[in-house]
Amino acid sequence: MGPLPEVILSSPYRRAVQTAKLFKGEGGAAMEEPVCIDERLREKEFGILDGLTTGGVAKLEPQQAAFRQTLGKFYHRPPGGESWCDVIFRLRALMDTVSLHYSGQRVIIFAHQVVVLCLRYIIENMDEAQILDIDQKADVANCSVTEYRFDPQAGRRGNLVLQRYNVVAPQELEALPVTDAPDLPAVAQG
Repeated sequence: MGPLPEVILSSPYRRAVQTAKLFKGEGGAAMEEPVCIDERLREKEFGILDGLTTGGVAKLEPQQAAFRQTLGKFYHRPPGGESWCDVIFRLRALMDTVSLHYSGQRVIIFAHQVVVLCLRYIIENMDEAQILDIDQKADVANCSVTEYRFDPQAGRRGNLVLQRYNVVAPQELEALPVTDAPDLPAVAQG
């Protein structure tokens, strides 16, 4: 195992904060500072589509289903919600903050599925098709690990390089269940 993180950043959502505090409390970080809550790490806001499956959106919000079909998952912004591009915009600001305030330090981030994918998009300089292909292949597992390491030989001035993605081995080693519950039905059959 490599050096411990020196900075812990977390989404403000309860489960992410609880996981970050548990990680720190079990000796997972080399720091005394509290977990830093950053609202830019919250999950994508789904607005009026919150809690609906694709089938539920089609049945209850057909106009939004049509907009999403036309615009695509990456650009569609439901009323009261965000597009993936909106999430990427706030994460670019977060990455600027990390570069400015935590340069040279090991940072661990506790976040959510779309945030993890959008961070990959930014860090790995992907295009829309590449990240949507990764998203289509599998969900980001709860408590999974995605790790980057700085490689001074990558790029002109060094760069972060993906070491592992969506790995749940720490939970499996401890014989902890990896949760993978199916979505609830969008509407009751009746």
